[in-house]
Amino acid sequence: MPSQHAVIVGGSSGIGLASARQLLASGMRVTITGRSAERLEKARESVAGAEAVVMDAADTDTLKEALSRIGPFDHLVLALGSGKGFGPFTSVSVADVRKGFEEKVYPHFATAQAALPLLLKDGSITFIAAVSAHAAMPGTAGIGAANAAVAMFVPILAAELRPLRVNGVSPGVIDTPWWDFLPAEQREAAFTEYAAKTPVGRVGKPDDIAEAVAFLVTNTFMTGQVIVCDGGLRLVA
Repeated sequence: MPSQHAVIVGGSSGIGLASARQLLASGMRVTITGRSAERLEKARESVAGAEAVVMDAADTDTLKEALSRIGPFDHLVLALGSGKGFGPFTSVSVADVRKGFEEKVYPHFATAQAALPLLLKDGSITFIAAVSAHAAMPGTAGIGAANAAVAMFVPILAAELRPLRVNGVSPGVIDTPWWDFLPAEQREAAFTEYAAKTPVGRVGKPDDIAEAVAFLVTNTFMTGQVIVCDGGLRLVA
C-alpha cells in the first residue's frame, strides 16, 4: 500500500517544519512549501526525505497552479502565522489588524479552498490557530480575532466537506522564529515570564505542537476538533 502524502504549507520553519519531521517519521510522504526558496531548501536539507515546492500562500491568485505542481495528496497542514494585530485595544490600528487577517486568515481560507480538488476525500485538513482565539489575554483583541476566525473554519468545514476530516491546533507560547521580532534578551525575558504563568512550567517546543498535528492527521475518527495545546496557559492568562 503506498504511503500517504501530507502537504505542509508554511513548512520551512517552526511548527510546520517540526510537523514535517513528525509525519515523515510516521512513514508518510511529505511536501513542505514556503515563500523563500533559500529558506525552503535549507529546511528540506534538514529533513531527510521531504520534498519542497516554493509557494506564497498570501498570493491567492497563484495557489491553484502551485498546488497542481504537487499533484493529489491526502493531508493538508496549514502552518501560516502572523504577528500583526497584537497590542492594546486602545492603540492597535485597524490597518495592523487588517494585515493580520491578510497574513493569516485569508491564506488559510484560500489555500484550503484551492487544495480541495487535489485532496483525497478520506484525507484531512489541519489548521493552525493560536491560544489567543480561546483565552482572554489583554492586548490580543486583534490577533485573537484572526486566530478565532481560523479556529472557526474547523467545525464549519468538518460538517460541510465531510467525509474529509477537518481539525485544528491552537498552540500557546512556542519557542519558534515567530518571536524573532524581539531582541534575544527580550525574547528570553518573555519566555521566562510565560513559563512562570503556565501550569506546566515552561513554554512550548515546536515538537509539542507537531505531535498534536500528527495525532489529528492520523486518527481517522477525529474531525471538527480544535486541540488547544498551550501547557494550560489559557487557564491562567
